[in-house]
Amino acid sequence: MKIGIIRESKFPPDTRVALVPQHAQQLLQNFSNISIVAQQSSNRCFTNDEYFANGIGIVENVNDCNFLIGVKEVPIELLVENITYFFFSHTIKKQPYNRILLQAVIKKNIRLIDYECITDSNGVRVIAFGKYAGIVGVHNGLMAYGERTKSFHLPRCFSFKDVESLYNYYKSIKLPAFKIVVTGAGRVASGVVEVMRQLNIKSVSKEEFINNHFSEAVYLQLDSEDLYFRKDGSKQHVTDFYNYPEKYNCNFEPYYKAADVMINAVFWNPKAPVFFTKEEMKQPNFKIKTIADITCDIDGSIPCTSRATTIAEPVMGYNPVTEKEESPYALHVVDIMSVDNLPNELPRDASTAFSEKMLQIVLPELLKEHSDMIQNATIAANGKLTTKFQYLQDYLEGA
Repeated sequence: MKIGIIRESKFPPDTRVALVPQHAQQLLQNFSNISIVAQQSSNRCFTNDEYFANGIGIVENVNDCNFLIGVKEVPIELLVENITYFFFSHTIKKQPYNRILLQAVIKKNIRLIDYECITDSNGVRVIAFGKYAGIVGVHNGLMAYGERTKSFHLPRCFSFKDVESLYNYYKSIKLPAFKIVVTGAGRVASGVVEVMRQLNIKSVSKEEFINNHFSEAVYLQLDSEDLYFRKDGSKQHVTDFYNYPEKYNCNFEPYYKAADVMINAVFWNPKAPVFFTKEEMKQPNFKIKTIADITCDIDGSIPCTSRATTIAEPVMGYNPVTEKEESPYALHVVDIMSVDNLPNELPRDASTAFSEKMLQIVLPELLKEHSDMIQNATIAANGKLTTKFQYLQDYLEGA
């Protein structure tokens, strides 16, 4: 069995890897029936030499591999027929911009396993870059607010060697008084909250956040139970909300009236209500001026997120009156940070954490004769959608 670590070819470039050199070496030691190669790359956060030093062959052509492991979507013209791929496909929410990718996967008889769908027996995701998306996302959001207000300055995350050196830098930062609302309670939000603690930003209650003024920076974290309520007035159950989000409304108004900065770290279901509408953003009581949309669902939970921004230019301005994109930091715009590959600013740390799960959980499951975990994460196989993902058929057909 031959595993290939492919180079990232999507633009803008991503330097992360799903399997780092030392973990690839451990797999070779643990399983005698596999071989691993890494596709030649000049852009990877771990160099060709680092892989070679750990016993991994460096090749240009990976067409003879049984499994190809990447991170971001593979460009259609580079997809190899009749092979198994691991990558984040961004298709399970019927994202329009990746419909042709899924069509190509079916046409080329590719078995597609999506990291986002790899879960344990309780339905909890076992592998993700979420924590580092949260760390970089909140940093970029605070950076944008500092640039907007000219009250403090944060260097970009990619200017630091690793997260440890970033946190050491935080010890020298003194933030002004402002209010931050954080939505979400999963892996991404855990990274957000970790940064809040490193910066000594105080956590406050909902009542304090809405009603009080502070002489320091504060944040409020909101989970689904704080935000959503059933349309029929009955009591909310977390599992009920996740199963039937269309039966709920969102009560975010008290928070957009009080917050200066919003950090969006939720996993959003397209059937769920949005946090606010574009019309609400036009109202004088809409106070938020900086939104770090880490989730980055285009036209999703944050309706003004019209596109993904880039690491090179992470912030765009949104004019609520014209509903058009403009340059950021002007008084009349809301600044939107919507980078969709945030962990790429701390690629070695993020890749190592992700790779540990590949080593410990995912690849051992793959090497079993049968794995429910792998089967449940397989979107397509044998030239068609798998049973679990039949709901994508109309999307696949262009409906």
